[in-house]
Amino acid sequence: MPAKIERIEKEVFKLPFHERTILLEHLINSLDEEEEPGAERLWIKEAERRYREYKKGKVKTKPADIVFKDIRTKLG
Repeated sequence: MPAKIERIEKEVFKLPFHERTILLEHLINSLDEEEEPGAERLWIKEAERRYREYKKGKVKTKPADIVFKDIRTKLG
């Protein structure tokens, strides 16, 4: 890890929990701001395509409770 990041990390871990969570939220939001131009439009287009396939019966589905049960089983 670069020395600059290590120094920042040490300072951040000195902050109270609440202040670290605020900083984390700001950092995550900053990543969203740097999203590729047009990415949201492409995701909407993809979601619409998937929904059309679902409505036409081209997609095999499972109830959410079974999906979550399978995940919990796989995670152990």
